[in-house]
Amino acid sequence: MTKTIAATLAALAILTPGQQVLLQSAPEPGSRIRADQWHLRYLNSGVANSIAEGEGVLVAVPDTGVSPHPDLRNNLLAGTTTLPGATGDGRDDKNSHGTGMAGLIAAHGQSDGTGAVGIAPQAKILPIQSSGANNTGRPDDLAAGIDFAVAHHATVISISSSGSSTPALVQAIRSALSADIVVVAAAGNRPEDGYVGYPASESGVIAVGGVDRTGEHASVSVSGPEIDVVAPAVDIYSTSYNGKYSKGTGTSSATAIVAGAAALIRSKYPNLPAQEVAHRLTATAVDKGPPGRDDQYGYGVIDLVAALTADVPPLGFESSNVTPPASAEAAPDKGDDSSATVRGLATLGLLVAAGGGYLFWRRRRRADDPPPRVSR
Repeated sequence: MTKTIAATLAALAILTPGQQVLLQSAPEPGSRIRADQWHLRYLNSGVANSIAEGEGVLVAVPDTGVSPHPDLRNNLLAGTTTLPGATGDGRDDKNSHGTGMAGLIAAHGQSDGTGAVGIAPQAKILPIQSSGANNTGRPDDLAAGIDFAVAHHATVISISSSGSSTPALVQAIRSALSADIVVVAAAGNRPEDGYVGYPASESGVIAVGGVDRTGEHASVSVSGPEIDVVAPAVDIYSTSYNGKYSKGTGTSSATAIVAGAAALIRSKYPNLPAQEVAHRLTATAVDKGPPGRDDQYGYGVIDLVAALTADVPPLGFESSNVTPPASAEAAPDKGDDSSATVRGLATLGLLVAAGGGYLFWRRRRRADDPPPRVSR
């Protein structure tokens, strides 16, 4: 392969995001969609949302755009498009993928209890149209979208795509990490992908794999040493364009769910550095597979309630155990945890002194696995 052809392929190769199956019109789809969202019950999101709902958090979603779905529009801000020659504010989606991801993060449903709901139903969505209607895009368009998210003060970036990198994309990702933004990215989907792609492979990015309804490794999910956590990735129902709903299978959906979890943590602990947000997700994950971290499950399945309530020692000061909440039903008051804030700020200084930042986080966690929690 010539360098010219290789460069062209690299410029075009942002992975096809998670498989989406559009649910066409059906009798009162909004009345049944909540029951179809099995991942909410699996992750005990109701209890988590009694603690935090994502208030005050801005999640950027660089994707195919986000349609103003009735279940989502109250949380949807004006964003942008980075597609060459295109104009718009990101609130348009001719593919469904971006709208589905945004819904998994921050759909608020309807007041009568119908419609789709996200993991963080009070978080705001910054839509960035960086991929076209064909579900693919260029790394440099994604890079421009990430730069836009940084400039507009997003605190979480959810990237449900993966593939090749370019210097511009690498720089954008590292700039986001340096800006204390939690960056979450999909590992990739089989059979198209055989390894964890970019930006999930970047140190500091939370790389997300998937599990099925039984909590076992989803066959569609790529495995690899970069995997940090996993979340539901099979038959995931969410919002779609034109007020419809979609069913998706792939690490795209799992990534949006983890981004929602990160939004909950940032809402509950607004002064906690991004490294510590990631640390809470890995330290409280429910271990699967071989004890400790492994290439299929990472540190395990995210646990929303534990991530919000467990006593998690900060990075560099890990004790022998993570203390889970006394009761999943005993939800503490919403708001900032001053002790967590102090620990987080102190840890940030430690990480800088160690010369690592996020890079230190990933290596430190993998070199010293926490004791596994009981599997689901």
